[in-house]
Amino acid sequence: MRRIVVNSLQRIGFTDIVEAGDGKEALEKYDATIRFVITDWNMPNMTGTELAKALRDRGEQVPILMVTARSVREDIIEAMEAGVNNYIVKPFTPQILKEKIDALMSVAAG
Repeated sequence: MRRIVVNSLQRIGFTDIVEAGDGKEALEKYDATIRFVITDWNMPNMTGTELAKALRDRGEQVPILMVTARSVREDIIEAMEAGVNNYIVKPFTPQILKEKIDALMSVAAG
């Protein structure tokens, strides 16, 4: 799934992509130059919701997009409560990914 997201990002024009194999690695690699975070819910070592919560607990305001197969209302609410800003249910197209990222970035820009 990570390869699909990276390929989709590249197709819509993003070139400076930082990849992580799991939430723990993502948290370690995160720095202030990162404009937004895309995470899956299910990852080893640290889930996407745990990653979002950890970033928010550190005071990070970076936009976070959850890409997941989990589509029930309770899961979406749990993700938003953890600090996720937007949510895509798999499968998705590069166009949907672009629209979600554009929405995240316009809200972040204020």
